[in-house]
Amino acid sequence: MTRRQITVPVVDLLRAPGGPRDRQLLFGDTVRVIEEREGMSRLVADKDGYSGWVPADVLGPVTEATHWVSAAATHVYARPDMKSPDRMSLSFGSRIAVQSESDTFVETGQGFIPKVHVQPEGIVMTDPVSVAELFLGTPYLWGGNSRFGLDCSGLVQAALLACGCPCPGDSGDQEAALGTALPPGSAPRRGDLLFWKGHVAWVADPQTLLHANAWHMAVQFEPLEAAIERIAAQGDGPVTAHKRL
Repeated sequence: MTRRQITVPVVDLLRAPGGPRDRQLLFGDTVRVIEEREGMSRLVADKDGYSGWVPADVLGPVTEATHWVSAAATHVYARPDMKSPDRMSLSFGSRIAVQSESDTFVETGQGFIPKVHVQPEGIVMTDPVSVAELFLGTPYLWGGNSRFGLDCSGLVQAALLACGCPCPGDSGDQEAALGTALPPGSAPRRGDLLFWKGHVAWVADPQTLLHANAWHMAVQFEPLEAAIERIAAQGDGPVTAHKRL
């Protein structure tokens, strides 16, 4: 397998060439290419082991990241000047290789990024719910993993990876892998996860959920009990697990 790197802000990871999006990869994500076919590459993502297909031309040589984007999103500018043309937008969690830095900008091979929007590799956040709150209002996107659109499991994964915690990409795998199951009726607390069949939500406080959901088509807070009743009423069943990290 050949190690490569994503060179565009975000790309769909497809189930098959021309098939549906399963997840997404971000700028700087490293991957292992398994095979190439008619301009498409089948790969495995280093961050979570997820596999799928992307256009071969979004892959480039690996430049080891020195920093990561810790703001919800940022711009890459042509010059170290916020009034200069912006060349691309990068989502939270994107990995970059800094060549030099000043008091206000870091320089990368793609351009200049505000220094306040990045953190050095190895610096992690400590509260995944606070990370998830950065995505408030982000539009819901099935299989999405970026500030430009994400789904329930994408929100959970982004928050946990930013805190240095390994996390699968899909809610079913997250339910199996994350945390400790609590008995039914346990009092929820901030940082817990509630799972349904095909859905997951953060507990923001004992009365409130934070989740990317198709009802609001966005990342939103929702009263916990009301959400449980709504999800059951719409035919998606009861809570299947209450997990504590």
